[in-house]
Amino acid sequence: MMELAVASGGFLRPLFGQPGLAVETKPDDSPVTAADRGAEELMRRAIARKFPGHGIIGEEFGRDRPEAELVWMLDPVDGTKSFITGVPLWGTLVALLHQGQPVLGCIHQPVLRQLMIGDGVATTLNGRPVRCRATRRIEEATLLTSDPLNPAKFQDGAGYDRVQHRARLVRTWGDCYGYLLLAAGWADIALDPIMNPWDVAALVPVVRGAGGVISDWQGGAAFPAQSTVAAATPELHAQVIAALKSPPG
Repeated sequence: MMELAVASGGFLRPLFGQPGLAVETKPDDSPVTAADRGAEELMRRAIARKFPGHGIIGEEFGRDRPEAELVWMLDPVDGTKSFITGVPLWGTLVALLHQGQPVLGCIHQPVLRQLMIGDGVATTLNGRPVRCRATRRIEEATLLTSDPLNPAKFQDGAGYDRVQHRARLVRTWGDCYGYLLLAAGWADIALDPIMNPWDVAALVPVVRGAGGVISDWQGGAAFPAQSTVAAATPELHAQVIAALKSPPG
């Protein structure tokens, strides 16, 4: 996994912030560039060489042997909107699934040279063990989300408002980088109301390995899910889910 991160990072780093990089719009209205496609192609080739029996699911090039016992799930540039506007709050996500569940995850920010790897038991940042901080109340928390308009579009905007109005600090340091900040102890809550499988898979073992809790918007299974609620502690996660579900009595 570290080899994939290093190789893809070496490809992506010189393309970041290049004004001439062409941007296309996919059918779902999300942007894509040659950087996304090239990094995924590179990782797919490396996996096929080293693990020819493994499956691969990637954002840009779809599914290859998804029924395999071990499947790699790839998001070459999570946060393409940041990537194309010169903002380093993006990263490469790599997950390894065993029988359909993520057991190993990686968040790599190659410009800042931050590599986070988690296995659900432990998480490291550049080889150093990290833990979520012990925040137990929303009023003490730093809340991160990728797009503050999305909760009203895809979940319950009023529920999100209840959480953000109670939080100590709210910022849009989102996409995968927000979960890196949470797992490293620099933030406390990360909320995203709309996600794809390749957005979520790597986050699960990373957040859990750092001692955090991660679920979908309703408090259910984190993977597969179309939304994500992550929090530093079980107590904080329970408060967030309760606030998202219903107004205070």
